[in-house]
Amino acid sequence: MDRPLSAKPPLIACRGVGKRWETAGGTVTALDGIDLLVDRREFVVFLGPSGCGKSTLLYLIAGLEQLTSGTISSGGAEVTGPGTDRGLIFQESSLFPWMSVGENVTFGLKLRGMGTDERRSLAADLLRKVGLADAADKRPDQLSGGMRQRAAMARALALRPEVLLLDEPFAALDVQTRSKMQDFLIEVWRESGASMLFVTHHIDEAVGLADRVVVFTARPGRIKSIVPVDLPRPRDPRSPAFHALSDHLTDLLRDEVDRAFAEQERVA
Repeated sequence: MDRPLSAKPPLIACRGVGKRWETAGGTVTALDGIDLLVDRREFVVFLGPSGCGKSTLLYLIAGLEQLTSGTISSGGAEVTGPGTDRGLIFQESSLFPWMSVGENVTFGLKLRGMGTDERRSLAADLLRKVGLADAADKRPDQLSGGMRQRAAMARALALRPEVLLLDEPFAALDVQTRSKMQDFLIEVWRESGASMLFVTHHIDEAVGLADRVVVFTARPGRIKSIVPVDLPRPRDPRSPAFHALSDHLTDLLRDEVDRAFAEQERVA
């Protein structure tokens, strides 16, 4: 790890977290017995097969879903709903298409009552930080996919969250853009001081980004292993140490992916 974690209490604490869904076919257990602590300024990646509850846990932490069992706290306070201490970025940028990029970035601040001039100044500063200094007056459909995700990050950062929750934000991007966005995200993480919780299916992406990788079992989602990534940044995906960690995570996931496929075939 390239910097020490804080000695303060954990920023995010999940204790005995469970989530069940009631469906026409019966009860589906998405998550069961999740215990996880996330430190301040830490980068944690959730990795697991499809349907294992990675995104569900992210939405529970965001306060967009209700727990079935257990507790989640953020900054020592119980999570009972959404809060500005937690910013969420989806697979799609979810920008408002009728607003300019600058208006999108400061939308939450407008709801808080911040004045127009102050919002414009802040939008210009945030867009400069994410490499979109000339995009404030453009519409989202005038930006590339990677640029829209940068704008979405600027919008999330405008509220100065303590943790950013990212649900496969680069899934729709091409390989080259995805790599650039990963580098960009590390810069944002370092500059913002926020913790990052990042969902992915990609093992190399997990190794490239994380301080720790949380490996989930197939449904019901449980934590199978938490793997520290003690490689200096920037990380070389061609290095033996990088490959060794990727191979280790592949081995951990192999049985879980097989179980997930078998489950999907039974449902089908």
